[in-house]
Amino acid sequence: MVRLYMVLRLPITDYPLLMKGTHLGEFEELVLLTIAALVNDAYSVAICDELAKHAGRPVKLGVVHAVLHRLERKGYVKSRLGEATSVRGGKRKRYYTVTNGGKAALVRAKEVRDSLWNVIPEFSLKHP
Repeated sequence: MVRLYMVLRLPITDYPLLMKGTHLGEFEELVLLTIAALVNDAYSVAICDELAKHAGRPVKLGVVHAVLHRLERKGYVKSRLGEATSVRGGKRKRYYTVTNGGKAALVRAKEVRDSLWNVIPEFSLKHP
């Protein structure tokens, strides 16, 4: 772990950000970014559609639901129920928004990725 901190230049107080529990997984990060992009229209089906569009691959609704629950437990998103509509047979949509903790987690994830990109020698990513 010491080497990772040396490369990333992370203060030792940021160690919990890399540990399981508060760690933001790759798919969690994508879902969180999608919620932020959808602003006020982030519900599970819209999240799946937007993610599939940007990722270029199908996204399973059940997997997104599991991630949304996990993100809510971590305090990175909050949800609210929308109004019942006749189109949905009276069922209400659950809308998600990114919390301040979620925003901080996204910023931190970007900083970590950027710091790693910055230490990669240019030649190692060039195609022959």
